[in-house]
Amino acid sequence: MAPLTGVYRVDFSTASGSSYQIIEGPKNVTVQVGWEARFNCTVSQGWRLIMWALNSTVVLSVTPKEPIITNDRFTSESYEEGGDFISEMIIHDVQLSDAGHIKCSLQNSDREGSAFLSVQVVGKLSIPNNSLVVTEDEPCNVTCHAVGWTPLPALSWEIGVPVSHSSYYSVPEPDDLQSAVSVLTLTPQGNGTLTCVAAMQGLQVPESVTVNLTVRPSPLGDTDESGTSLPTWAIVLLAVSFSLLLILIIVLIIIFCCCCVSRREKKESDYQSEIRKSANVKTNKETFETKLKSGSENCGYSSEEPKTTSEWTEAASLPPKPYESSVPEERSSGHPHQGPDHHRPASSSRPHVTFYMASPKKVRNVTLV
Repeated sequence: MAPLTGVYRVDFSTASGSSYQIIEGPKNVTVQVGWEARFNCTVSQGWRLIMWALNSTVVLSVTPKEPIITNDRFTSESYEEGGDFISEMIIHDVQLSDAGHIKCSLQNSDREGSAFLSVQVVGKLSIPNNSLVVTEDEPCNVTCHAVGWTPLPALSWEIGVPVSHSSYYSVPEPDDLQSAVSVLTLTPQGNGTLTCVAAMQGLQVPESVTVNLTVRPSPLGDTDESGTSLPTWAIVLLAVSFSLLLILIIVLIIIFCCCCVSRREKKESDYQSEIRKSANVKTNKETFETKLKSGSENCGYSSEEPKTTSEWTEAASLPPKPYESSVPEERSSGHPHQGPDHHRPASSSRPHVTFYMASPKKVRNVTLV
């Protein structure tokens, strides 16, 4: 036997002296669950029976006339090429349990050609959120889950957003041998998409899932001009400063209000004092005027008009007063209307004032008490 890469050549000699051999055995195949798997076995002329076995169990036999089918999922096709016979076994609707060794052998021979059937199960690929909202220039994690895969796929990421840093790692789930998880860590600087890709050997088109990433601006005070985050102590200091400033503003407002109220009360007090003062002045003036008006009647007043007989009689009946004797003497003088000549001393008990009016008709005497 001369082995070749992927080819098994088997020389077989029967006891009767006839010789035939397996020129080329089957090759390894990898398919997904539900697909078809095809294996070819090339033998030389003179063969009598070809047997196909899966995991040491014969599932198909082929004679020069027709195949012997024992299971509908295992069928056979035959070809001739350059005088050699090619037997092809087809496995329909491959199941995960079909994975294993495939053998092609000839009757009455201990020689065989073998290959391996690998069955893949493509599971589900998901990212918990279909749309992510993160903060600009802040690190965030995005997780991709691969569930129900056989074998486990190779997980990778396609980053469609501007970032300042990105990295990822993938590990199997400890409680599920058919599941894995990949965690992407990045610092985004803009909007875009993130794609998780699962690749497997034999998988022609890798599976993928995409998520939209929305970046919102950083809040004021969280970052400085260089774009780096402020330390915790600086944030605490800013918070305390703002609190003290707010308290100071409130205290100033209270002081201002108190000053305004005090000034207003002072103005009202001054205004009331002025009112009381004006009232007192007015009262004093009225009192003075009342005193002037309420002076004692001068009984010595004599009108120039001629008196009637009754008036003279009434005047004669009045008792004489000591100080009234001077009035007729003054009036008898030759200058009744020219002004006062002289003042006589009044009684010691009350002052006596005599007014000589400019009017030629009346002279009124008022005595102040």
